[in-house]
Amino acid sequence: MRKISGLLAIGVIGSGLIVLGGSQATAQLFPRTNATPPAAAPAPATPAPPPPPTAIPAVSPAKQPCNNPDALGISRIVEIDTTGGPGFGFEHFKQMDFLRDKEVVLTFDDGPWPENTPAVLKALANECTTGIFFPIGKHATWHPEILKQVAAAGHVIGSHTWSHPDLSNKKVTPDMAKEEIEKGVSAVKWALGTPEAPFFRFPDLKHPPEMVTYLGERNIAIWSCDLDSFDFKASKPETVINSVFAKLTKLGKGIIVMHDF
Repeated sequence: MRKISGLLAIGVIGSGLIVLGGSQATAQLFPRTNATPPAAAPAPATPAPPPPPTAIPAVSPAKQPCNNPDALGISRIVEIDTTGGPGFGFEHFKQMDFLRDKEVVLTFDDGPWPENTPAVLKALANECTTGIFFPIGKHATWHPEILKQVAAAGHVIGSHTWSHPDLSNKKVTPDMAKEEIEKGVSAVKWALGTPEAPFFRFPDLKHPPEMVTYLGERNIAIWSCDLDSFDFKASKPETVINSVFAKLTKLGKGIIVMHDF
C-alpha cells in the first residue's frame, strides 16, 4: 500500500476545528465552539417513508487505541472559524490554505449508503484516521442509522443539499436553491439527533454566486477540493489509486473528493 507521509484527516464540532496527527495522518476538522452558530434551518418537508432498515456491521469508534503501527493516523488539530462562510479547496478558492506539505484531507460525498459507507468507515478505522462526510439529506432520512455510525466513529459531518440538484441550473431559482440547502441541513440534523458541522459542499462543485453569498450569511464554510478522485467513473480500485497518487505527487498535498454512494 502506498502512503504519503504527513497525510491529514479532518473532523468537526461546530464552527471550526481540524485534527491532524502522527508522522502519517489524514486531517480532522472541528468548528470553533465559541463562534456564532448559524440560524436555525426550517424543518424539511416530510420525506417519503424510508425503506426497511438494513443491518449494518458495527464500526469501532475512532477514539479507540490504534493497534496498527503503520496507520495513517491524525497529525494535528487546526481551528477553523466559519464566520462569513470561508471557502476551501484550490479548485475554486485560492485565498485560504491550511494544509502543510504532504498533508491530505479525505472527504466523502453523497452517502450514507448501505455497504459503501460502512466499508469506508472500516477502511478509515483500520488506518486510525478520519474524514469529512457530506451526506445528501434524502439519503440521511433513509439511512439515519448509518449516519449515526459515521458520527460515532469520530468523523466530521457536513451537508450536501436535500436531493443533489445542480444549483447553478437556470431552472433552479434562488428560493429553490435555498430550500435545497436548508432541507439538507435539517435532514442531517434530524438523522443525527444533533446539529452537524457548519460545512457544505455544492453538488458537482458548481457554486452559484448567490448561494455562496447566502452560505456566507449563514456562517457555513464551503468545501471544494484540490483534486477529484473521479472514483464514480472508475471500474477498478487501482485506477482510482493511481490517479489520486499521481495528482498528489504533482500537488504535494490536497483536499480529495471521494464518494460513499
